[in-house]
Amino acid sequence: MSMETPSLPGGPISGLVASAVEYMIDAGQRSVLFLDIMRRRGDQYREHVAQTAPHVLQFAAELIIDGRKLDQPVNYALVRIIPPKGVEIDLERRPFVIVDPRAGHGPGIGGFKADSEIGVAMKAGHPCYFIGFLPEPMPEQTIERIARAEALFIEKVISLHPKADGKPCVIGNCQAGWAVMILASLRPELFGPLIVAGAPLAYWAGVHGKYPMRYSGGLLGGSWLTALASDLGGGKFDGAWLVQNFENQNPSNTLWTKQYNVYSKVDSEADRYLEFERWWGGHVNLNAEEIQFIVDELFVGNNLAAGKIEMSDGQKVDLRNIRSPIVVFCSKGDNITPPQQALDWILDCYADVDEIRAYAQTIVYTVHESIGHLGIFVSGGVAKKEHAEFSSNIDLIDVLPPGLYEATFEAKGEETTSSDMVVGNWVMRCEARTLDDIRAMGGNSPEDERRFAAAKRVSEINLAAYQRFIQPWIRKMVTPEMAETMRNLHPLRFQYEALSSKNPLMNAVKSAANEIEDNRKPVAKDNPFLAFQEQMSKQIVHALDSWRDATEALSEAVFLNVYGSPALQAALGIDPNSEPSRRREMSAEHRAMLEGKIAELKSKIGEGGLREAAIRSLLYIGSARGMVDERSIEALRQVRRDYSGPQLTLAQFKMLVREQFFMLLLDREAALAAIPRMLPEDLNKRRAVIGSMREVLSASGEITGERASRLRRIVALFGVEEEASSNVAPFDPKARAS
Repeated sequence: MSMETPSLPGGPISGLVASAVEYMIDAGQRSVLFLDIMRRRGDQYREHVAQTAPHVLQFAAELIIDGRKLDQPVNYALVRIIPPKGVEIDLERRPFVIVDPRAGHGPGIGGFKADSEIGVAMKAGHPCYFIGFLPEPMPEQTIERIARAEALFIEKVISLHPKADGKPCVIGNCQAGWAVMILASLRPELFGPLIVAGAPLAYWAGVHGKYPMRYSGGLLGGSWLTALASDLGGGKFDGAWLVQNFENQNPSNTLWTKQYNVYSKVDSEADRYLEFERWWGGHVNLNAEEIQFIVDELFVGNNLAAGKIEMSDGQKVDLRNIRSPIVVFCSKGDNITPPQQALDWILDCYADVDEIRAYAQTIVYTVHESIGHLGIFVSGGVAKKEHAEFSSNIDLIDVLPPGLYEATFEAKGEETTSSDMVVGNWVMRCEARTLDDIRAMGGNSPEDERRFAAAKRVSEINLAAYQRFIQPWIRKMVTPEMAETMRNLHPLRFQYEALSSKNPLMNAVKSAANEIEDNRKPVAKDNPFLAFQEQMSKQIVHALDSWRDATEALSEAVFLNVYGSPALQAALGIDPNSEPSRRREMSAEHRAMLEGKIAELKSKIGEGGLREAAIRSLLYIGSARGMVDERSIEALRQVRRDYSGPQLTLAQFKMLVREQFFMLLLDREAALAAIPRMLPEDLNKRRAVIGSMREVLSASGEITGERASRLRRIVALFGVEEEASSNVAPFDPKARAS
């Protein structure tokens, strides 16, 4: 019996050896190039933080107001975005104001890319402004003072565009979302539509088994740790701790995937990675008063939607005071602000859709299926789709009748009806929803509400104890030099410094990297050792994800059991058998005002002319479909453009639409019966109106079913023959009736 001998040169063994050698050369080169990218990252970090006003805006900007020079100074500023070459701006279109989040990172994320919130708004022809901030807060700066400053900024934008057809559309990302909502409730007259992207507004909300960041306050014993961190910082809270919280939510990405992606694609990934790291590593500070307000009033207290936040002048923050349409962007893949935290404030503020309408409120939401938290306002794909559609159709949102809607998007194709009326690559429609649609996403039970109420009470007790017994000693011990040293030694900051050119060892890495770039030998894609590397990476990610899932499950179990204890709840003054409800009742003052408005509208049902009759008719017919399509609005715009007579402003048209909508809502039959009395004797004008209605109604599809039945009823009320109502000259419902 003979034994097999190893293959001769050129056989399987030599091929495997050759693959191993090829892989080791490539791996060694990639390791050095990776370290050099880390060096460049460190140098970029040092250059960035050395700037007076570091940011990551990709657009040129002109300073309009420096908040540091206000009577009550803040570290915020208003700048005008200078349109890039080839972008035409219409100064009579409503301006957009993007407010960046101050959640540990520096400013500029709203204009981080050409395909960004700023980019798509300018592409739609809107003037754009940006509210950013500096790394260091001003002395005695508070959240309230920032809100007052931002009100001055928006007033300035309004004054710069006196001919704009509508108040500014304001976009608030993440932390800036709740800040903008607070300001809009205090100064509702300043705002056009509000867009809040990835903004937490209902901080206790969520579902079991997912995204347990909402349990953090209770598991840490409340906000006393926030106060301690601020005291150790000499009265300032290091934003790097907020960034650390984000990092901890996804350990596989933080500890492995982000770096491995650069290592495995070292020849092509450096620029993208460094661009993002320039923002991610630009940590900023907050005053102790600012962060304490955020944690106590919002994250632990959950007082925003409950209307329990009060300004220094006694004015209460009530989100129901907002009169502008509110657009909410959220995602099922967002582990920082899941849909429940973005939307459940609506359940706290309103009993049903009729109550939303009673406050003359319009709320539109859209739920992405998978994008992560940053992707909501960073992703180019989201910017090209959701942000672009809202920017192009913001006037549609502004004139929507009060109520609750979900924005949906359908790809435009060759078979899309009236595709020439679609602005971008997607057809946007706003479909009517009820509060049950939000409840269907999941939320807290009464038991959960009691648990969070207990955690809030524990936080208050612990904070009071810390402030009385420990805080005075800490403040006496910490010097400004100690505080600065501790900030510099924060792990997130130190990792940048340690691998920068400040480290003399990294100079050797730079030299080696330069030499390798001239002699780069990348491994073949079919190399078996490269496949093994990829498999090992997947195993590491799986292990880290499993660890995260286990720790999150443990965290949730601890929170639910500790704060769900009837004994603890009773000791804290919480009835273990109660069924707490955070929803607020309508105030007597608002109810009285509402009754007066109802009486006024009923008395005016028979008033008006052809214009009012046309709008009332369109609302009646269109409501049968339960949605509004951008093509119908564009058809209405085209009718308006073709009409040479005097026109209503957007604000006047919005008021007209709302009045006619409420008249139909209050007494549909009386409102319809009054239409013949509002019409002129001229049959040609009546026929023209019916023709224009057909254009608008058919823009998004064939008029069938209930809409067709309602159209026939309107034709009869107009007293014209249906056959004669087609192929007629258009009439503008917004034009003043002669």
